[in-house]
Amino acid sequence: MRMKTSLVRFRLVCGFVLPTLALTLISLKAVSFLASSSADEKRIAVYSTAANYSLPVLERAGRDYVGLLEMLEPLGAVSEKTQGRRWKMRYKNVEGEFAVGRSHVRIRGTDIALSSNFLLENGRGLVPLSSLSILLPRFLGGPVTFHESARRLFIGSVATQFTATLSKTIPPLLLLNFSSPVNPTIATEPGRLRMVFTREPLSTVGTQTLTFDDRTIASATYQENNGTAEIAVAGNQPLMAKFSNDGRTITIAPAPQASMAPIAPAVTPPQPQSPAPAPVATVAAPVTSPLPDPVVAGVRHFLAVVDASHGGDERGAALTNELPEKDVTLAIARQVKQQLENHGISVLMVRDSDANLGVDQRAALANMAAPSVYICIHASSQGNGVRVYTPAMPAGGENRGAFVAWNAAQTSFLPFSQTVVSAVIAELQKKMAVRSLSASIRPLNNVTAPVFAVEVAPPGSDVLEVASPAYQQSVATAVANGVTAFRERAGAHP
Repeated sequence: MRMKTSLVRFRLVCGFVLPTLALTLISLKAVSFLASSSADEKRIAVYSTAANYSLPVLERAGRDYVGLLEMLEPLGAVSEKTQGRRWKMRYKNVEGEFAVGRSHVRIRGTDIALSSNFLLENGRGLVPLSSLSILLPRFLGGPVTFHESARRLFIGSVATQFTATLSKTIPPLLLLNFSSPVNPTIATEPGRLRMVFTREPLSTVGTQTLTFDDRTIASATYQENNGTAEIAVAGNQPLMAKFSNDGRTITIAPAPQASMAPIAPAVTPPQPQSPAPAPVATVAAPVTSPLPDPVVAGVRHFLAVVDASHGGDERGAALTNELPEKDVTLAIARQVKQQLENHGISVLMVRDSDANLGVDQRAALANMAAPSVYICIHASSQGNGVRVYTPAMPAGGENRGAFVAWNAAQTSFLPFSQTVVSAVIAELQKKMAVRSLSASIRPLNNVTAPVFAVEVAPPGSDVLEVASPAYQQSVATAVANGVTAFRERAGAHP
């Protein structure tokens, strides 16, 4: 069976982004990281802040060895000297003394036992592979993590972590979010997609398989071998990969087939018109009239994307000395998800853990899922009650045909955003004080769907009330009821 490689890039070109990502078929190419190695040659991959590189592994007397000078040379100044059967090597200011045929070495004045004897071949000092986790910290003065069976060595805290989330959309989407940019080699065949990471310090605990309750995308398996890491995704039809967020996100989806009709977008943009100006910093009046009418009926499926703002190193506002905004937004987002699902609405969480995500990354994730509504959650210790925001579009945003200006991507959807906000405010007003505002809040301006942001402040004078599960549930219930009313107006299916 002939294998093809599918590669897709989500590009920003001169400040513009294509709403629909194109697929490009490319041939599978050798990666320079391992260009000199054959498929059967043993390799060890080394990852550090100074350099990522690969070295050959030599087998001697049934044991694996590697050149120590070659191992340290990319990391700093090294020198070596041979005196009879003794071999001395200096890395920066640290000197090690080895003896041919002996399993004891001396580094920093301390004797260290190796797992097998030191070897010297043509002036090249060879040390047992299994002893690297003991030797290298002595020379480097810092921690080393060695996945010996896979021959992957990490110097310091350099590992790239990732999460995998299956979105129950139609079609389903598997979102892989990475803590650093990645560029794997991708091979596809019917029902299987393989991503091989050679340069990237991708890491997790052992071999892991995630099984999804879905026939189209059934499972994802992570494994390591011979200096590489691999993620394999299995399904019941050909799959494709889409890259976005400067290589920090890979979305796996069923490959389009010529016989398949295109999937209708969650909401069709309205015909050109002059939308009513958004209210600015005003107390919202009760909504008694029907929802305004640029909502288009006949939507195929309704998906809500819920985004808990901040996360990871970005803590957000300090609500108290011990309570960061990022924790409160995640708790509220989970409540909103639960309440939406109680109404039969599919939900995709942009962040369901303490993860670092930039605003461009959040917008790209939302646009990739093509949601019916995008909900951004914030929290504040200032004021009382809830503030609901619609986007205020920046001046100078310009769309050119198929290219949509990144900072004005929301323009065509702004009437829909105002419609869903009206529905949400109507529900919130039944329970608490609400203000409606318009502001240029990212990533709202970058999302090609109806959007709004909810900023939750305490209902009274006690700031800690914003973290009350009962209060959070009350807010989440009202938001879900408003979104459900919007869905019914749009005529969408759950």
